[in-house]
Amino acid sequence: MASFPVELLVGIYLGLLTGVIPALISWILGFTVRYFTGISIPGFGVVVLGLAVAGVQGGLLALSDQSVISAGARIPVAIVVIVMMTLYTHAKGDAMGTSFPKRVSFRSLRERTLSSELVDRVSGEARVRVHGTVEDIEGYPALGNDLRERVGEFGASLPADLSLGELETRFADRLRAEFDLAEVTVRVDERGRATVAAAPPLSGLSKRVPDGERAVSVDTLVPTGLAPGDEVSVRTAERPVDSTVLGVPPDPTTDDGAADTVDDDATSADDTPRPRSIRATGGEGRVTLAVPRSDAATVLAADSPTLVVGARGERREFELLSLLRRAGRRVRRYSVAGGDLAGSTLGEVNVREAHDVTVLAVRHEGRWRFAPRGETRVESGDELFAVGTNGALDRFSEVVA
Repeated sequence: MASFPVELLVGIYLGLLTGVIPALISWILGFTVRYFTGISIPGFGVVVLGLAVAGVQGGLLALSDQSVISAGARIPVAIVVIVMMTLYTHAKGDAMGTSFPKRVSFRSLRERTLSSELVDRVSGEARVRVHGTVEDIEGYPALGNDLRERVGEFGASLPADLSLGELETRFADRLRAEFDLAEVTVRVDERGRATVAAAPPLSGLSKRVPDGERAVSVDTLVPTGLAPGDEVSVRTAERPVDSTVLGVPPDPTTDDGAADTVDDDATSADDTPRPRSIRATGGEGRVTLAVPRSDAATVLAADSPTLVVGARGERREFELLSLLRRAGRRVRRYSVAGGDLAGSTLGEVNVREAHDVTVLAVRHEGRWRFAPRGETRVESGDELFAVGTNGALDRFSEVVA
């Protein structure tokens, strides 16, 4: 008969050898029963099942070698090891069944964030870069080689606490602002690698001209600080014409005065890049304006038109939209064409709780009702504004479609 230390080691070895399968079965049972029923299996039942399975394994071992189960302390030690293994794995499986989410959806996956290894501890931002080859978007012209290369080298620092879905939206906005792309799709993984498909710009000046207006250029005395987007009045001999500035003389101190350059250090309130300030230095120059179609001939015929810059004032609505955007919310306009909402009240459809969106305004029979209550009835043909996440707004579109 072997000494007690040897018997102890042999017993531990036998317990580990024969307890692996009972421990695995205990974990599976603990997790499965707890996850689907919410009930925990009693520990005594798990121990009995584990010892039964281990006994079958021990019997198979004894068939090949009778000395395995010879008298001594090895058998009690093996039993203790098996009991400990089954109880431990059962407890872990039961705990995992309690904490594991009951339903894993695509939305929950998109709400993941970047890996903590990428986060700058000082700024709280992470660098997202384009990874791989920039693909073309079907239905659009192909990217040129130079533009494809420049897009492929693009990177941006974004807040690391945003979900992957929000990071994709902001990175796409950065790409549009930087390269004036007609369309772009982005997929970002947890390592900050962005897979991008993009379409080249479809036009330059023409797409910035509103419907019903024309772009005209006039030679005049340009006010210092004039920038695209400013609202001005063109004083002619016939009458003043209200217009919007589309382009100003480039600053001769810059390389090319291109309108689509972006300052890496300049970001707007919603962390999207804004174009480098393109402001006129003042003096004689040519300004491009967007004027109503009926007034284009008047402006072009003027000998020496004068520009008067009007005051726009503060636009608090932009600040509100920026705050909503930073919170991951968007505002979208819908036309009710049927669906569950047509002919029902907002309370009956349970818009806020069931669809996670808030209706800001409803237009019925040509009149807008702001902050509508639950008893507000919506009919087919009405229009409404709603605020929510992109996913919630997409699902809500099925209710109004």
